[in-house]
Formats: sequence, structure tokens, C-alpha cells
Amino acid sequence: MTALVLVVGLLAAVTRDSGTQTLAEEAEAPMPRSHPFEHHLDEFGVSRVGSPTGDIDGEGNSLPAEALAAAGWRPGIPVTLLGTQMQLPDYGPGRPDHLLSDGQRVSVTEDAYSSMTFLTTATRTDGAPTGAQGRGRIVYTDGSEDTFDVEVPDWTEGPAGDAALNLPYANSEDQEEPSEIGAVRLYARSIPVDPNREVDHVVLPRVHDASARIHVFAMGGRAADHPWTATWGRATSSYVEVGPWEDQTVRLNARTTAGGTNARVRLANTFAHESVRIGAASIALRGEGAGVEGATVPLEFGGESETAVPAGGQVFSDPVEITLPPHSDIAVSLYLPEEVSAAPVHSAAVDTNYATVAGGGDQTQDTSGAPFTEGLFQWPFLTGVEVREGSGAIVTLGDSITDGVRTTRDAHARWPDVLSRRLDAREGVPNPGVINAGVGGNHVVRDGYPGEGVSRNSTGVALAHRAPRDAYSQAGAETLVVWAGINDLRWGTSPAEVVEGLEAVGGRAREHGMRVFVATLGPCLGELRCTDEVEAGRQYVNSWMREQARDPDSVFDSVWDFDQVLRDPEEPRRLLPEYDSGDHIHPGDAGMEALAESVDLAQLIG
Repeated sequence: MTALVLVVGLLAAVTRDSGTQTLAEEAEAPMPRSHPFEHHLDEFGVSRVGSPTGDIDGEGNSLPAEALAAAGWRPGIPVTLLGTQMQLPDYGPGRPDHLLSDGQRVSVTEDAYSSMTFLTTATRTDGAPTGAQGRGRIVYTDGSEDTFDVEVPDWTEGPAGDAALNLPYANSEDQEEPSEIGAVRLYARSIPVDPNREVDHVVLPRVHDASARIHVFAMGGRAADHPWTATWGRATSSYVEVGPWEDQTVRLNARTTAGGTNARVRLANTFAHESVRIGAASIALRGEGAGVEGATVPLEFGGESETAVPAGGQVFSDPVEITLPPHSDIAVSLYLPEEVSAAPVHSAAVDTNYATVAGGGDQTQDTSGAPFTEGLFQWPFLTGVEVREGSGAIVTLGDSITDGVRTTRDAHARWPDVLSRRLDAREGVPNPGVINAGVGGNHVVRDGYPGEGVSRNSTGVALAHRAPRDAYSQAGAETLVVWAGINDLRWGTSPAEVVEGLEAVGGRAREHGMRVFVATLGPCLGELRCTDEVEAGRQYVNSWMREQARDPDSVFDSVWDFDQVLRDPEEPRRLLPEYDSGDHIHPGDAGMEALAESVDLAQLIG
């Protein structure tokens, strides 16, 4: 399997070895014992102001303990990334906080996992900004093993959009002022694991370049027998100014795709520097407007009515018993007791959400909807609703067309919505969840929103940067549909780069055991940026996709020709007028329905 090394810092491919391949430098060595992760800690990379300890780069710079605490990342406290719980070591004065990855054998609880995730970053002794690469192994209890390659960006020069946590500054050796190196970053790297074999231990990567170092602060595994399936989800597109909200409640509406009788919600604080406190939360079936049908169901988090969502992290509510039929409208209410002036949001929402006025207090148990007097046209914090024992999930990863821009508000007319209704209409067969991971204005290979700081740009980080969070780690995700690239072409990215990015995203999904479909780019003649050069690039990308449909070695299971569905036969460079929403690039409701109707359901579920 070819390694997928892309400028966005994706992991490379996992290679199935069946126990026959080992690293050359270990071939003659006796087999050492494995030990828990904490046993291997021997490095100091975190410091407090006034403390001389902590030097991660050899230049006297370190991760600031104060900024980590503000972010909600404290010693020994669990944090969830990519659906995987892990925790920083219980570090402190005289207690190390990480290790340098160099072939250490890390024991894990013998179990079946779908992935192993590392919290990591890279430095170099030669000052180059290129990060580090290494090769490690997953060793199973039956003696077989998989090798994996990992690429970790530099802690100061790596892309913020790919980071799990961005800290606004580093501590310096003199501790008088923050270091001049600026913001620093930690990355999450998820390694696919064969879910049909129990893991015995992990051999951490040996770094290829003697000048490069991979620092590992935590690791964790995601159980293979995960009982949850996503039924609704949205991708965080940016971190923007809001409100400010203080002592008030937001009520966020969602629509299920698959149904269930046990549910939980996923909250995320993506792109933030500080943790956010959720004072109370509830879930209910939605009634008219901001009202609900019947009673609200309080949500708890680890048995508590409130929680703090760490910066960059996720929090899952405890399961609750509530019947959520397929395609039912639900309301998730979040009480924000402390001032929130900026928040991670999904922008371009074509569903209406609600908020109380400032000082409106905890209204999570309100059923009338009367306190929710303000309309809210984004989804802050809420990124997913999951049901137990579902039938798997399909993730649709794309840009504003998948996101539903210019479709009728509150009509659930996006093509993934229509596709879900088609799936549900079949009798006697499983009904999978359909998760809309579209982001308006999104690119495949370039960040619109840079991935850190408050921004007016809500076009998201590159699809290749966000796919691990928004697609590969979605609960129950078995199928990925990728439809993106037109924005890259419209803003000057070469078609060859688009092709490389799409293939990398698809290949990575295959490593995670997903079936992968890709769709051709639709026409856009008449839209301001759809020049002749863009049209030539679109034809290049679409021709490559159609070749993939004939290539038995393609990373894509099939190619959906959405271009053919949408184009005007009399002028194939433009949308069919009855499908055009009016801006010559986004289909309206009729075009969305035509896209969903064109999908071969037997092929999709097959």
C-alpha cells in the first residue's frame, strides 16, 4: 500500500505484516518487555512561570502549563480527541511529562481497537521547519503485527488547522516574558488498527532523521466494539465572535437520520484556546419554533449536570433513554453561565436555532419556547447526536453544496437529507445514519480559516485537515462520500493538487476500514470565479475521477457523476436552469433532490 504523505500532514498507510516484518534495526535484538506508557516518560517539555524545568526544543522553550490549564488540559485529567479518551501525564516538579518516540514498547490493555491515537508534536535540532517522520508497529496478541508511518508537524511551524490544540505562546528559559517563537501546537495522530485482533503492545515510531524528534505526551485506544452510531452531525467551520453570551441558554435544533431509543450528544470546543463551561444541558423532541413536545430530558456528563469542554477537545453526554424516530426534529439546549465572547461554530446553517437574552438564566428545562426570543443561525459547540446500536453511518464530506447553502431554510432539502429519506423508505433493510460534514467555502488542500484565533472567515480548515475529526472518527462511520474541489480551483489551486488531496483523503478513509465514494464536480458557468481556466481544471479533475471508476486499484469504491446530473445538455458548462439556485454554482432544492435520486442505493449499502 502506498504511503500517503501530503503537505497537510496526514498519517501514512498502515501495512499488514502478519508478523513477518520487523524494523531492520530490531531484527537481531532480543525481544524486550513492554511497559505502560507512564513507565517510559523521561522528558520535561512543560513549565510554569518561575520554574527552570521544561525544554522541548533544546533552546530553552517549553509548553506553558498556565495556558494548558486555561485550555482545560491538566495533569492526569482525561481529554477526548478524535473520539478517543487520553490524558496528559500526572506531571509536576520533578515528574516528566512526555517521551521522545524511539521504538519504546508500550503495553496496552489487551483488547480489540479500531484505532490508536497519539498526542504529539515535533521539533528539530537543525532548525528546519519540516517536522518529523517515523515508523512504528502495532503488535497483536496472536504475534502478528502492522507497521505504520507517521508524520508529525513542527510545534511552531506546522499548520494550525491540523492541530489538536493551539497554545497562544510558549514559555522561555528566562521565564520573564513569553518566548518570541509565538504560538505552539500539539497534534493528534490516529492509527487504524485491525478491529478483529487484540492488541498486545505498540512499538512507538523510530524517527527517520537524526535531526528530528517526535514528542509523545499521551496515547489512547478506541474500542472496536463501539456501540454508538451518529445520526446527526455538523463540522466546526471556524472560531468567531458571538454574543457575548452570559447567563443564557442556546437551543440548537437537529434532525435525526437513523432512529434510536438511547441517545447521547457530542460537544466540541474546536479551535479554542480556553475551555468552556456548560452549566446544564437537555435534549427533547422539538415542537413548534423553539418549543418542545413533551418533557425535556436532562443531560449529564459523568454523572454531573455540568461540564467543561477542553479547548480542542470533545465531551460526550451520558446516555439517556429517549425515543428518536428517523427524521425527527430534536432540540438540544445548553446553558452558558459564564461569558462566552467567541465560540467554535458551524456557520452557514440553513436551520433556525434560538437563544435567550443575556441574563435569561438556565432555560434548558423550558418546554414552551417562550424564553428563546433570539434567532441563531449557527451551531455552536454541538457537533453530533448519536444513538446506540444503530446500523452504521454514511459521512458526506464536502463544501457549501453539501452544506446546503441556498436551499430553503428549515426545509431539510440538502442532498444528504434527501438521500437519508430515500434510505429510510426502503422496507426490511437497515437504515444508516447520514452525517452532513459539509462546510461552506471549504477547500480540499488549503485552509480558509487558519485554524487558530478569532476570525471572520468561516470556510473552515482544509478538508484534508479536518477529515480525521469530521469523518474518520464519526461514531459508526462505515462509508465516506467526498464531493469537493471546485473552491480550490476557483481560488487558484492546481487541478493536480486537488487530485492529490482527494486521493489522500480517500486513501486514509480506506485505511480506517471505510468504503469510499467520490463525486464529479458540477458545472458553474456564469459564476464570477468560474473562468475558462477553472473550467479546464474542473474537466481535468472530473476526467481523473472517471478514470478512477475503471481502475481496480483505485482508493474509491465508485464514482458518482454529479456533473452529469446537474449540467445543462445544451450547455454542459452550466447548471440546468431548473436546478440553479440563482448564483450559477449552488443547486436549489430541485437540484439537490436530483442529486440524491441519482445515487444507486444498492451500490451505496452493498
